[in-house]
Amino acid sequence: MKTDTAASLIPQKRSRLQSVIAQRQITSRVSQRETSANRDRTQTAIGGVAAVDRALAILGAFRPGDTALPLYEIARRCNLYKSTVLRIAQSLLRHNYLQRLENGSYQIGPAPLILGALYQHSVKLGDLLLPLMRELVDQTGESMSVYLRNGDVRVCLHRVDSPHAVRDNEREGDVLPLERGSGGRILLAFTGVKGEPYDTIRTEYCHTSVGERDPDTAGISVPFFGPGQALVGAMSLTGPRSRIDETFIANARVLLLRAAARATHSLGGDASAINQSLAATLAGKQRSARIPGSIPRSRWS
Repeated sequence: MKTDTAASLIPQKRSRLQSVIAQRQITSRVSQRETSANRDRTQTAIGGVAAVDRALAILGAFRPGDTALPLYEIARRCNLYKSTVLRIAQSLLRHNYLQRLENGSYQIGPAPLILGALYQHSVKLGDLLLPLMRELVDQTGESMSVYLRNGDVRVCLHRVDSPHAVRDNEREGDVLPLERGSGGRILLAFTGVKGEPYDTIRTEYCHTSVGERDPDTAGISVPFFGPGQALVGAMSLTGPRSRIDETFIANARVLLLRAAARATHSLGGDASAINQSLAATLAGKQRSARIPGSIPRSRWS
């Protein structure tokens, strides 16, 4: 009798177990849907359309050096489900923003290149650079210039003067040597000149010269780039040596590197190397601030 009773309980236990498993599966699917919905709400809470944000995230998953990416890698970089990436990719393929290769991986299509060309054609350097230059002059009180290389010389393309009565005198259109002054050194370093100080400049993305072109003038310069990391020019902050000391130089390097990264990004270049140099410069300032008698912090930090 006991054996019969025990045998009759086995199907009941199995049924209850299957019911529990099914309920957990349903709960898991509901939780996944809720998580996805919450993510959508978070994305749209700040404005915009989630589907558009996801499409742009997929395009943004491609980095310099990527020739093609498999579906799973795009999904990982975007933190999206592969099914979501696959669905949005169909629209991007249809409009030539993506191309699919025979092995199933994806690469950037021709449409972004067309938009990039339109942007380059419409953008004017002055519209991008002059606001940055005025901001730096307001922050530092010294003059800003932008130089482009023209053969064996450099030409001042844009200039914003210091508000001080005593300042270095330079005008737009002035022609200056490449081999003297921080701006010229920057242009030489990023157009292939080997040796020092150019190797160091290519590492630090910044150069300071004191009294090199004019005995009473000091300058700090940085490069900025366009698409394909092509050098566009150099931004230089200059002023009398009497006002430019070590503290000024340390703080101005940070401001100039930030401006160079912004200019490079706006022109379609990759500012990651400049940002790495900026991070190293900030770390050096923090270490120096802990050493008695070293360069102090200031309102520019």
